[in-house]
Amino acid sequence: MTDHDQGNEKESVSRRHFLKNTGLVAGGVVGGSVLGGFLTNQFRPETKTDTAQTARELFDARMFFDREEDFAILMDATEQIFPEDDHGPGAIELAVPYFIDKQLAGSWGTNAKEYMRDPFLQNQQVLDYQAKDTDQDKAGPNTATKAPTPTPRYQTRLNRGDLFIHGLRRMDQVSNDQFDGPFVELSDDQQIEVLQAFEKGDIEMKGVASKTFFNFLLQMTLEGAYADPVYGGNKNMMGWKMKEYPGPRMAYIDQIEEEDFIEMKQESLRDYQ
Repeated sequence: MTDHDQGNEKESVSRRHFLKNTGLVAGGVVGGSVLGGFLTNQFRPETKTDTAQTARELFDARMFFDREEDFAILMDATEQIFPEDDHGPGAIELAVPYFIDKQLAGSWGTNAKEYMRDPFLQNQQVLDYQAKDTDQDKAGPNTATKAPTPTPRYQTRLNRGDLFIHGLRRMDQVSNDQFDGPFVELSDDQQIEVLQAFEKGDIEMKGVASKTFFNFLLQMTLEGAYADPVYGGNKNMMGWKMKEYPGPRMAYIDQIEEEDFIEMKQESLRDYQ
């Protein structure tokens, strides 16, 4: 055997040795053999992980809000709108803030499916135009200008994510201006007073009416309390339990003829998947 042949044989053996070893590792790890278990067990923590608890923690992770301060304001605001009482839990326990966070992180928060072109006229601007028209009509028939017609269309160039960030931080500014403290440090009565100012539209905001922001905050709080838990709120279906609503059902054929009220166990969309 020549030196060249010996070199080729050594290279071939070396290559077979490499492929054999890597094949064992691949087969062990991917295929789940004893070798794979031995290798992967070396990297596992000594304590067992509660898979359900881990899933819950991941489910409650923020996706949209980068600043913890903004999320803390959202938590307090939603709890004032939907507080805990004798009937059941409030917005925080129902995970409403996380529901809002997840909605803002998706296409709803970016207005991906909305028509977002000018003009953007808030309701107050429309009323101002109409009042101006009335004054001009009194001055003469040829001086009036046609006022824009109010529409239910989204009337701001801000997407909903920007709207919530701007609104929550404006709430904090108002809290500091009026009560010398951030929103999360105010008393319940003071927080309610700030929210009422936004509800009435008394607060100036850039690019959007404060009432518009409050209406979105109110709407999303209620949706988070009663929507299917698959969307991030209504934790453990507690919102449904307060209303004795069983959740979605494929059919009520077996119960439709019953005359008495039927109490049914709550079931989420997850139960059908």
